[in-house]
Amino acid sequence: MKYGLSMSFATAGVLLLVAGCRTPLPVSEQVTRSQWETFDSARKAFEQVVPGKTTCDDLRGMGFDPETTPNLRILNYLELLNQFMPNAAVTFDDLPPEVRAALEARERCRAYELDLTRTHREREGNLLLDVFGFRRSTRETGWNFKGLLVILDDAVVYKLSSGQPSRERFELDRRPLGPLQEIDASIALPTPW
Repeated sequence: MKYGLSMSFATAGVLLLVAGCRTPLPVSEQVTRSQWETFDSARKAFEQVVPGKTTCDDLRGMGFDPETTPNLRILNYLELLNQFMPNAAVTFDDLPPEVRAALEARERCRAYELDLTRTHREREGNLLLDVFGFRRSTRETGWNFKGLLVILDDAVVYKLSSGQPSRERFELDRRPLGPLQEIDASIALPTPW
């Protein structure tokens, strides 16, 4: 009788703990703070920049202000040179003419680099199989956007963007022996002799 009652309370306690959660498995979120919440909003803002016409004041009005916009990095001409010429296979003549002109101006050249990432990781599946390490499945979704604005004096002369509008990755880890597969090989088993 006591065993049945205590077992009922234990089961009820576990159910209460688990019922309050959407999922009892771990969830993580990685967000690069910015005013753009989606890939499309970042891309559309970037598309408004017109090389040869957009000035630094215009950029500030569009939200590309390194003083107030989080995660907008300022590159000097040497850092920009490394971006465009990462190894000896790329020569100065291979660069777009606007970039060459900006790099030749040295200190009058700078760039703004925007790197936005949003990632959501969620473990899925059976709680007990996950907790004891028999089967763990993780789904990762998100997006990332990268943009580079090359500025000569006070005007944008070149822009380049890339990214992934939609990212989805699934990871499955199966361990038939569960926690026993984690036992360290240094533990010696007794030998019969």
